[in-house]
Amino acid sequence: MAIGIGLLGLGTVGAGVAEILLNPSGRHPLVAELELRQVAVRSLARSLPQGLSQELLCTDPAAVVANPAVDLVVEVMGGIEPARSLILAAIEAGKAVVTANKAVIARHGAEIAAAAAAKGVYVLMEAAVGGGIPILEPLKQSLGANRIERVSGIINGTTNYILSRMAAEGASYAAVLADAQALGYAEADPDADVNGGDAADKIAIIVGLAYGGLVDRSEIPTEGIANLQLRDINYARELGYVVKLLAVAERVKTITDTSEVLDVRVHPTLVPKTHPLAGVNGVNNAILVEGDPVGQVMFYGPGAGAGPTASAVVADILNIAAIQQVGGPAAKLDPLLAATSWRSCCLVDSAITKHRNYVRFQAADLPGVIGHIGSCFGAAGVSLQSIVQFQSQGSGAEIVVITHEVQESNFRHALEMILLRSEVEAVVSCLRTL
Repeated sequence: MAIGIGLLGLGTVGAGVAEILLNPSGRHPLVAELELRQVAVRSLARSLPQGLSQELLCTDPAAVVANPAVDLVVEVMGGIEPARSLILAAIEAGKAVVTANKAVIARHGAEIAAAAAAKGVYVLMEAAVGGGIPILEPLKQSLGANRIERVSGIINGTTNYILSRMAAEGASYAAVLADAQALGYAEADPDADVNGGDAADKIAIIVGLAYGGLVDRSEIPTEGIANLQLRDINYARELGYVVKLLAVAERVKTITDTSEVLDVRVHPTLVPKTHPLAGVNGVNNAILVEGDPVGQVMFYGPGAGAGPTASAVVADILNIAAIQQVGGPAAKLDPLLAATSWRSCCLVDSAITKHRNYVRFQAADLPGVIGHIGSCFGAAGVSLQSIVQFQSQGSGAEIVVITHEVQESNFRHALEMILLRSEVEAVVSCLRTL
């Protein structure tokens, strides 16, 4: 029996989903049982994927949700509203939902989960994180027996493309961003990508699966690459590192079996060239999971685009279709949506977190400045891995320091003490280091 699919959105991802559904030959046999019944678009005057009939189009997404011929709703519109309301309306109508919308899930996941649990329907979202990389299902199933200590990843293809080009070619941020926009890797308004918001949405979703509890998306410390200077990328290379925008979630403390304190953050990071994430370039993504007893497991592949993301969307549809064939609708609820089993997770006070750091000072080229910097760090209990002086573009000097792991409050106190001396003009750049 065919399963009727209602598609909300026919952009890059939506068109990719439609092309798969309309061309089942050579794919999993279940794809042939998925029938595209209606598609919501912004405008009827648009080009269509080959094989998609104009008669299936409408401009009212609510009509697609309400269509009795639609058994499963696929939401690939993006944005918060009306996507959130449409997902909730589909759940209320007893229809399964597949979405690629990380913004909605990161902010309204608890609400959607509660609604899905109450109605006994599936909401799957593999495509919301990592495009074509299967990460959510492995966290729920294959790695479910593990105590996850840390998840770190390159989960935004746009920023990884920009940083890879800047490192390889010495090109400026503005020039590479313009190229990325021309190639379709970056949006006309790239804010969510380059300022880290997209990666923060994704790591918020990963936290729910890795640690069994939700964190407030708005509280995740987030720093993007818009202010990153080519000079720091070059210095990092000379010191044996590459710079990547990383999203990180790690366990700080288990208070009880149902309560966790987590350190979740997004920021540019110096990654040693020997690290598994260092060689992930271009628009590719990679997610490194560290757990007990599995050790380190890395998921790597294309993190965005029509093909990879549509692949993940249709895989979720097939999962639901297979379960319904075997055990009927919602024979068991998705673990991600079992809200009653969630832990209470909170974010750690950033002042007590411990990290390694890269810091670049602009200073006068005078005797004693490096000694002053080293003494201030030492007085604050900050151990240094290296301290190097580079010639400034002007008349002064640039002093680059990499610290060993140190508590954030101690590190910040040291910077305050260093800047009290007039010869140290400014902290030009401050980045995390793995």
